[in-house]
Amino acid sequence: MSRSSRIPGFYKRSLKDRSHVVGEWANLTADEINVLNGLSGLNAEHAEHMIENAIGVYALPLGIATNFLVNGKDYLIPMVVEEPSVVAAVSNAARLFRAGGGFITSSDEPVMIGQIQVLDVKDVNAAADTVLAHKTELMAEADKVGGSIVRHGGGARDIQVRTIPESSVGPMLIVHLLYDTRDAMGANAINTAVEHLAPQVESLTSGRVNLRILSNLTDQRKARAEGMIPAQELASDSLSGEEAVRSIVEAGVFAEVDPYRATTHNKGIMNGIDAIVIATGNDWRAIESGAHAYAARNGQYTSLSKWWQDSDGNLRGSIELPLALGTVGGATKVHPAAGLALKILGTQSARELSEIAASVGLAQNLAAIKALATEGIQRGHMRMHARQLAVAAGASGDLVGRVVQMMVKEGNIRLERAKTLVLELTSGSVYNPAAGAD
Repeated sequence: MSRSSRIPGFYKRSLKDRSHVVGEWANLTADEINVLNGLSGLNAEHAEHMIENAIGVYALPLGIATNFLVNGKDYLIPMVVEEPSVVAAVSNAARLFRAGGGFITSSDEPVMIGQIQVLDVKDVNAAADTVLAHKTELMAEADKVGGSIVRHGGGARDIQVRTIPESSVGPMLIVHLLYDTRDAMGANAINTAVEHLAPQVESLTSGRVNLRILSNLTDQRKARAEGMIPAQELASDSLSGEEAVRSIVEAGVFAEVDPYRATTHNKGIMNGIDAIVIATGNDWRAIESGAHAYAARNGQYTSLSKWWQDSDGNLRGSIELPLALGTVGGATKVHPAAGLALKILGTQSARELSEIAASVGLAQNLAAIKALATEGIQRGHMRMHARQLAVAAGASGDLVGRVVQMMVKEGNIRLERAKTLVLELTSGSVYNPAAGAD
């Protein structure tokens, strides 16, 4: 039976109903639903085996983004994020892309880079030539410690060299091992391989190896996504579709040419990508560092996405960035909720996961710049922020919605006003919208 991630009114349903819908989507068991609802799952005992000096656990909200159609396949997207409006915004943006046929994606083979730093070399160019002359045997040696990754078809793919003739610590030769990690993120595998190669590299170069470590600038392992939004889908009461397209394109070009804007622009992209990376138990710090390094690869920090108007007047967008994600190993298997997130996604490979994440990043980017270029970022964001303030003021259950509605109507979304409204509503006082701002 075909299924669709287009679930109108999903956000209006109760928490229990939403969990039921997702449970049916992913064929989750009752125990797995309990993990999603926080009734079981990661506990202090699990944490004790994950990090040092554990004293407990720290929870973040897990939401589901709807409407995603990627390469003709429907996905529900698990997102772990504490910021209001992110999940709602990306779901709405995915709906707009869906109207244009959804996302089309591609990705590179899952090749990581391991670096070996060689110092005290008399002639770095000669040493580099020697390393390259022994490329085949170095790759074979790296595969000896590849374990299950090699058995599943991964392993060494190339040896490259970089020479740095001058530095504050002298000349330096950098040896790169390119290593296919299959469906793992691969940090442990690549680090093991370069550490194993270090003595042989020292022997070949007559130098001294210092660092042996992976690079998080995984530019051999990029993912791409693109899509189209029909202009009429962007029309509003205040702007025609054509005007909205023009404003969004102008906002995108702003981020291409100005690093101050690009930084905030890319933060919006990472709002989406980080949320799915965290949900699936992957290393979001590695993804962040690689993305921002890639954005500055040509000497100036710039946008990770591109936006333009096509010949039919429709809006088109694309994104490309390094995304070294895994579906096996690490917290993807240790953290109970991470495993469920992968089950909800139904991903078959690390490459598929990276392509989905790129689509989420592009959707989140559209949501942000559409709001900025048309209605302003605060309209939707502040309504979601009002919910947090209402809860912080002591509201719960139906009272949260009532307090939010009153603050939005007044245009006074502040913690002090939320506290006053909670006090008035719980004490039976008559609400007077003319009371004004505090």
